[in-house]
Amino acid sequence: MRGVVLAAGQGQRLRPDTNDLPKTLLPVDGETTILDIALRNLASAGIDEVGVVVGYAAHAIEARLDAMRRRFGLTIELIHNDRVDWNNAYSLWHARDFYADGALLVNGDTVHPDSVEKTLIAADKDGISLATDAVKRLTDEAMKLRADASGAVSKITKNMPVESAFGEYIGVARIDSGIADALTSALERTWRNNPDLYYEDGFQLLADESPANLHAVSIGETEWVEVDDHADLAVAREVACRC
Repeated sequence: MRGVVLAAGQGQRLRPDTNDLPKTLLPVDGETTILDIALRNLASAGIDEVGVVVGYAAHAIEARLDAMRRRFGLTIELIHNDRVDWNNAYSLWHARDFYADGALLVNGDTVHPDSVEKTLIAADKDGISLATDAVKRLTDEAMKLRADASGAVSKITKNMPVESAFGEYIGVARIDSGIADALTSALERTWRNNPDLYYEDGFQLLADESPANLHAVSIGETEWVEVDDHADLAVAREVACRC
């Protein structure tokens, strides 16, 4: 199993900090960046080969590549997204060869402990397993899930009433090799339909085919944050030192 980190986004809400850096390279614990935490977590979970999808300010990640390989003992390959103005369904589609034999997927703007990756590996489910926070109070902006008692997911969207949601997908997933081809097809249909769509919209196409394709895996009471703006970055700097 490999790792895939999505790190191609522009991070416009974090400017001027992201004028010359992708947000995944913003420091959150001394010199430790968001990307460092993602790579450290994957290595801790037993992953030794990682593909990082780059786009905006890719040169900044390229400049640190050898140092990251040495620091985390990982084989790291950069996967180039040629359309940084498109959303992350297109970014994940670019990693299709990398997740073909199964992968742990990590959004490059999420700060969380390695227990999340280890929980997904231990769950050992077919299809796609979604790290799910069923404890945190949900907001309108959350990527919400509707799931049945077995954890089978029928809906994944931000556009869901909070009261009808099971929990929030935190941006970390396990992709089983058996669903890789179907995921690639769903992602391509998604970005061709609208390049502004998320990879979760591709996940929804799979859920529409069968709720058994997606599984909500609870991470329990875990500190984590998705870094979208400066307020999130401040929280990330509190969380990161405890990861």
